[in-house]
Amino acid sequence: MSVSREWARPTVDEVADAVFRIPLPMPGNPLEAVNVYAIVSADGVGMIDGGWARPGALERLEWALGKLGKGLSDIHTVLTTHFHFDHYTLAVELKRLTGCRIALGEGERRTIDQILDVGRRAGLDSFESLMLRCGLPAAHIAEHRFRGEGAGDYAHPDLWLRDGERLDIGRDILAVSTPGHTTGHFCFIDEQDGLAFTGDHILPTITPSIGSESPSERMPLVDYLASLRLMADRPDARLLPAHGVVTPSVHARVGELQEHHARRLDQCVNAVADGARDTFDVAKALPWTRRGRRLSELSGMDQLMAVQETRYHLDLLQAEGRLTVDSSGPVDLYSID
Repeated sequence: MSVSREWARPTVDEVADAVFRIPLPMPGNPLEAVNVYAIVSADGVGMIDGGWARPGALERLEWALGKLGKGLSDIHTVLTTHFHFDHYTLAVELKRLTGCRIALGEGERRTIDQILDVGRRAGLDSFESLMLRCGLPAAHIAEHRFRGEGAGDYAHPDLWLRDGERLDIGRDILAVSTPGHTTGHFCFIDEQDGLAFTGDHILPTITPSIGSESPSERMPLVDYLASLRLMADRPDARLLPAHGVVTPSVHARVGELQEHHARRLDQCVNAVADGARDTFDVAKALPWTRRGRRLSELSGMDQLMAVQETRYHLDLLQAEGRLTVDSSGPVDLYSID
């Protein structure tokens, strides 16, 4: 394992008094692990995020809680930052095993309904339609799209969270709505001790993907940038992310992410000025990851996510009047007046 992945090693890391970071495995995923956080009190264990219901994850969690003198049956609440499989599906399994309650942002209701109901097909169709309008070949989309976890891995939560709610899970936790990564993403704030459990909204070394769900009428990048400003306007706090190491300052990382997206918007304009016409061509002109890789060097699914994120940057540039779009044909074509 590389030094950069030391955070993903099996551990029970006390990051604050009675607050423990527990990395759970994500087999086959480049991220390797997802951080869940156990808050231990006399009433049992409250958790931030649940993890991915894959072989080894439940056993790793049970091992970690055993180090704290606790067991799975001591978990009473799991606050989930968003619906993605690596945050939510193990929470569902825990609920079925122990009867613990799950909380999830109310903005995720549409997506959970799509997963559980026949509307899931409509969600996939809308993503494919968007990718076609971005200029991706149909065969490329069919080969690489992520079809999601099965409906059996999901369930409705016990509580749909609203912005500003307070929850006692062994600590007083403020639920703060931070849409962008997903529509219903939440961060959880311990104001007394200055802790921010940020899920995938703010990560220490990764630029989070934007709007990673079936397309809607919302502008995910607008939501995401507004959510970054919201966190910047709050008192600074320690950053307790879902992937990566705990770092001292939310504000410092927010500034870096804001700079990244400002630079990315300019890069998109420059790509169109240099002759890129559709979203796929723009994405191919951009550098990806911290290593500045070409789009073709990414995995197939990561390429689709990169094209989708590029589209959201182009949508914002169009809304700002920096680009114009011709949507009269099967592929949306961009230009500079």
